[in-house]
Amino acid sequence: MEDKIKQPLAANASLYNGQPTDTGSSCPSARLTSCTPPISKNKGGVSVENVPNTNRQWFVLRVSYGRIIKAKAFVEAKGLECYVPLRYKEVRKQGKKRIITEPLLPSFIFVHASVEQVETLIHGNKVVTNESRALLSYYFDHTIHLQGNPDYNPPLTISDEAMANFIRLTSIKNPHVIPVTSDNIQFKLSDNVVVAEGEFKGVHGRVARIAGQQRVVVELFESYLVASAYIPKGAIKIIND
Repeated sequence: MEDKIKQPLAANASLYNGQPTDTGSSCPSARLTSCTPPISKNKGGVSVENVPNTNRQWFVLRVSYGRIIKAKAFVEAKGLECYVPLRYKEVRKQGKKRIITEPLLPSFIFVHASVEQVETLIHGNKVVTNESRALLSYYFDHTIHLQGNPDYNPPLTISDEAMANFIRLTSIKNPHVIPVTSDNIQFKLSDNVVVAEGEFKGVHGRVARIAGQQRVVVELFESYLVASAYIPKGAIKIIND
């Protein structure tokens, strides 16, 4: 049986940004007043201030179709830190505006662990013995080829800094934070920018015009991009690498 993503979940901050599936909240819209819940400094959850650990990295793992909740439970049962970004969607239920959540990237889970710990997950991840599909598998970095073995790509990992920025953006309860592709956006500036005020303050990315609005886009890996809601020009500062 596949995961029923939209049903209420007993979720903790490490996986679902501290929010249940149906928050019952009113829509925060695209205003620039902060509605972001505070993110704890590793009190059992993901922090945007993760301390780099030379033995642990952020691995990008594929999840077999429809099983993101099961993957979450499996990784957590091993005592490992992981992150599943959510997309907040505005819907109407019984005439009232509500916000529901669903996985932003339903095929991926981000696991903060050592190489050995991830190997254990990958090679022992059938939840029951008669399952024909592996729950988790590596997602490989297609931009890197190992020296001496040009046909092999290593597992994809994300730097602590890039994950912190991604978590900062995707932890904001705004239905206008959306996944995008490079095919349907046009970047306005080649410069890197940082949002200097409002609920997206501190998010680094590039400016693009999407759906007629100026937004900041964060690219995590291989054209997997997420766009903020509308951000006024005065709230954006160009930064130099």
